[in-house]
Amino acid sequence: MYAYSLELSLPMDRAIEKLREILMSEKMGVVAEIDAQAVLKAKIDHDIPPYRVLGICAPMIAKRVLAADGNGGALLPCGCAVRYIDANRTGIALQNPDMIAAAVDNAEIRAAMSEVKATIERVVDKLKALA
Repeated sequence: MYAYSLELSLPMDRAIEKLREILMSEKMGVVAEIDAQAVLKAKIDHDIPPYRVLGICAPMIAKRVLAADGNGGALLPCGCAVRYIDANRTGIALQNPDMIAAAVDNAEIRAAMSEVKATIERVVDKLKALA
């Protein structure tokens, strides 16, 4: 499983707002946001429903990964897709940190990914409580 996926019974902007609040409560945050709908329209004149790609990160985890491997920044941040389903439903998929852990031969990075996985699972549980 490469991602934890769920649907929220919230409009997309409200779902992103709730996601940000829950991430903050877990000492994580959104460090990058890409409006995939706008990018695809601008670059290849392709229309899709609203879709955002968020880069989420826990600063203490990032610190550990970067200390463990100077090139570790290529593993960060964790990806999150937020997609429009309809006016009152939003899909969210949060990257499973096991995907990063499986790609490296570094015990410290694997330990950090195990820790962040537990955090992501708490975020998912809190989001599901909203659904």
